[in-house]
Amino acid sequence: MKIHTTNYQNTFIEVALDCPASAGEMPPLKGDKKTIANYQFDMLFEHPYEYTSDDVFFKVFAIRNEIPENEWKEARDMFFSKGQPCFRSSPLTKRYGWGVHSDANGKVALYAMESKAYQQLLENGEIKKVKAMASKRK
Repeated sequence: MKIHTTNYQNTFIEVALDCPASAGEMPPLKGDKKTIANYQFDMLFEHPYEYTSDDVFFKVFAIRNEIPENEWKEARDMFFSKGQPCFRSSPLTKRYGWGVHSDANGKVALYAMESKAYQQLLENGEIKKVKAMASKRK
C-alpha cells in the first residue's frame, strides 16, 4: 500500500492572499466544541517543532473520530493510504492569519502574520515559500 504524506521540509507556508485576518487569531470554538482549526492550533502553538504535519493531521483525525490510541498505528496507515490536504488548505493559513514553517526534519511551528519572525521567514532565502490556498476562486 502506498503511503502519502503532507510533510514539507525547509518550507514556509504563507498566509493566503485572501485571508481576512490582519493578525494571527486564535480560532473560535463552535459552540462548546473544538473545530479542526482549534485542535491544530492547540497542538502547534503549545508544541512548536514537536510534530510533523502528518502527526498533526492524523492526531486531529483520530481524536475527532474517537479512535482508541491502541489502534492508531493501523488507522494512521489507512489514513495516509489516500492523499490528505496539507497546511496549505488549513483554516489556520487560509482564515486565521498563521504561517506554518517546516524545519529540516519536517517538524512544524506556527507564526502569526504580523510577527517579526514571520517576516524573517519570508526574507530567508534558504527556505522554500508556498502560499496557502485561496478561499475563493477567481
